[in-house]
Amino acid sequence: MVDWLRQLAYALVLRIKSRARLEAENLVLRQQLNIVIRKLPKRLRLTNSDRLLLVWLYRLFPSILNAIRIVRPETVIRWHRRGFRAYWRWKSRPGVGRPAIDGEVRDLIRQMSTANPLWGGVCS
Repeated sequence: MVDWLRQLAYALVLRIKSRARLEAENLVLRQQLNIVIRKLPKRLRLTNSDRLLLVWLYRLFPSILNAIRIVRPETVIRWHRRGFRAYWRWKSRPGVGRPAIDGEVRDLIRQMSTANPLWGGVCS
């Protein structure tokens, strides 16, 4: 009985997933149609929101690459990688670091180190 319920639940999950994939593919096709309807000059100009939507849908459903017709699938993957690199470049940007020491304090440190050579600091 438990195995039968488990298999029924698995079948329902598969139907839900395939429905979500179908809806994602429809969304991609509608977005492409909206882009073409804009009737831009010879070359279609994609906005950043268009690219973001295509990359986001690709991330959720990689199988939509088969449905994309206005750009090559490699282009969508390139956009995704470029966004990934930009995110990590932003995330690993240099921090504030050590605060600068005033010139007066540096001069005082040098003066004290030359006045007390046995303290271990070598001053040049």
